[in-house]
Amino acid sequence: MDITHFLNRRLAVWRTVTTDDGYGGQETTHQQTGEVRAKVDQPSASERMLAQQAGSPHTHTVYLQPSADVRRGDELRGDGQALRVISVVQPSAPLYRRAECELTEQEGA
Repeated sequence: MDITHFLNRRLAVWRTVTTDDGYGGQETTHQQTGEVRAKVDQPSASERMLAQQAGSPHTHTVYLQPSADVRRGDELRGDGQALRVISVVQPSAPLYRRAECELTEQEGA
């Protein structure tokens, strides 16, 4: 089964990259690592309740292709939204990947 026709948005994947600063320290920046097709949903009431009980800031669920390179800590940006990835799971039958995310506001917005 192919879920591509459900993935109605393109989101840029931003990842934290740490490099040596040449003085014994490190410099941390965000770098765009690619773009993915996705479907962004708000979680159901039961998913929100489970997230609250676990202390998780889960505000959106993002469905991705099984081969999408998205990891915990990444940020998915597009259509004026920035979603911080809390966790990524894949079902036993690799039809899709599911990322639980938190909607964050951009500074100056």
